[in-house]
Amino acid sequence: MSQNAKTKRMQELVEILNHARRTYEQEDREIMSNLEYDKLYDELLALEHDLGTIMANSPTVNVGYEVLSELPKERHERPMLSLDKTKEVDQLKAFLGEQKAAISWKLDGLTIVLTYQNGTLAKAVTRGNGEIGEVITNNARVFRNIPLHINYKEELILRGEAVIGYKDFEKINEEIEDVDAKYKNPRNLCSGSVRQLNNEITARRNVKFFAFSLVKAEHVDFKNSRMEQMRWLASQGFDVVENRPVTADTIEDEVAYFAEKIVRNDFPSDGLVLVYDDIAYGQSLGSTAKFPRDSFAFKWADEIKETKLLEIEWSPSRTGLINPVAIFEPVELEGTTVSRASVHNISIMEELELGVGDTIQVYKANMIIPQIAENETRSGVKDIPAVCPVCGGDTKISQQNDAKSLYCTNPDCQAKQIKSFALFVSRDALNVDGLSEATLEKFIAKGFIKSYTDIFHLDRYEEEIRTMDGFGDKSYQNLIKSVDTARTTTLPKLVYGLGISGIGLANAKIICRALDFEIEKIVHATVEELGEIDGVGDVLAKAFVAYFTDDAHRELFYRLLDELIIPKEEINKEEQIFAGVNFVITGSVTHFANRNEVKEVIESKGGKVTGSVTSKTNYLINNDVASTSSKNKKANDLGIPIISEEDFLQMLE
Repeated sequence: MSQNAKTKRMQELVEILNHARRTYEQEDREIMSNLEYDKLYDELLALEHDLGTIMANSPTVNVGYEVLSELPKERHERPMLSLDKTKEVDQLKAFLGEQKAAISWKLDGLTIVLTYQNGTLAKAVTRGNGEIGEVITNNARVFRNIPLHINYKEELILRGEAVIGYKDFEKINEEIEDVDAKYKNPRNLCSGSVRQLNNEITARRNVKFFAFSLVKAEHVDFKNSRMEQMRWLASQGFDVVENRPVTADTIEDEVAYFAEKIVRNDFPSDGLVLVYDDIAYGQSLGSTAKFPRDSFAFKWADEIKETKLLEIEWSPSRTGLINPVAIFEPVELEGTTVSRASVHNISIMEELELGVGDTIQVYKANMIIPQIAENETRSGVKDIPAVCPVCGGDTKISQQNDAKSLYCTNPDCQAKQIKSFALFVSRDALNVDGLSEATLEKFIAKGFIKSYTDIFHLDRYEEEIRTMDGFGDKSYQNLIKSVDTARTTTLPKLVYGLGISGIGLANAKIICRALDFEIEKIVHATVEELGEIDGVGDVLAKAFVAYFTDDAHRELFYRLLDELIIPKEEINKEEQIFAGVNFVITGSVTHFANRNEVKEVIESKGGKVTGSVTSKTNYLINNDVASTSSKNKKANDLGIPIISEEDFLQMLE
């Protein structure tokens, strides 16, 4: 492979892996198996080593993505780095050398940082992107096993994992009637539970917290031992992750111990963690840009079993997407019986040449999520349903982002309808508390809701709702109050709630801002106009225009506007100091939470932020003004000013 081909492949892998990780971390959705991700990640590492080049947005040097939610955000006192990982015990031996370490579960939940002041829980923050997390203190207070008060009175900062056990996970899923609404795994359920805006929901989910690292506790003699720190945390009332001493001589036995125990473990784990017991030695090693040098993660080598594919089950969703699920002869994997695995889309089916009757190899990614590793007989994809299994409407195959998927074309499909209503009343859209999918399904079945506008007139059915199972006077009053509160909203939230294909809340904000928050500009926007908006590609632009070109959609939009109160967004033209000015931002920032925050400031002042330096760029923002990076070099070649954050802040003043 030529150097140019290698560079192109490296850039392609960066995009593929970032997209896969973004959908997993931000949307709790998997578009490729762990096996495939690890394979592509290793290929990228090899190319970077071979070329001596690492892209700025490479997942090998970036810890995580920006958190997307309405929860408050806060910067961590110390950055939370990822761990270097391996599936080889020999590599763990090499890491250990002559050192003693602590080995423990790598729990698969949501990492939380707790801060105690004067012996009382003062703050809880999620890991987020490693530098900035979400403040979830109110939710942490209802975790089942977190001490609200401890004996130690100085400031204590510790890290741990919030998890939901398999038994609780199964119990909660059993209560959800809608198969498509069921949670895919305990991690997804935990993430959604911990990040609720209403901690009553968190309290019902039986979330538990296991401490795994002490960050700060002054004037305590830990005898220079990580394990002593864990013992001390336990003495303060914390449940700590199970940990055992280990050396290079005992590592094989310890890995075997945990591997044998995981089949009986109620909490999900995607591997093990080693950390040097000698605190001073570990700290002296420092860290790379992404990994601390005093710890290492071990991922389970996947157990693979052969079985026979019995059928492909097609499961419709609210967007009309019909997801393929492989049903196979049951096999024992990691101590449990599995018989189904998500295939995600038709493209993956075609890559596997997956046909009913084929002999396939299946495994549990990280001992948790069933996946297809290989298809030995490859009879080929066939019998893709021509009609939706729920409503009987015609289906079509559509290709987006290089992936072919099956969609139901019937706009009145029951599955699509319920999911669309659920999106409309969701937190990031109209935020109508009390209208769960199960409740929506009942209301739609009874004819209370036929259109989005009917949600704002549920008082017409007061008597019927008060007497329904699960309702009463208080529940009805709370629902009506929530509906009334939801009438006051923002234009981006309404646009997002319409369920336009590919338009998330962030895209809705970008589009509404670019169109001056004017209704008629939004309704009559053209593909060309939208295509000029940074961050809105051709696919999104066409989907947006197609939605408002439909007479029924336009009529619904106007009827909703009659029901809602949308305060006018003030755009002060006098403050548009960056109108017509193009910026590029690179490198790390210190005065802002991240580069996206800088971008928001620029856009709010009328400016535009692009990803690459061109002749149209007016300023390159880089705190390392003297850097020899490719962007700096290009800016210097083109005579474009390179400014620091300080320079940018002066421009704002």
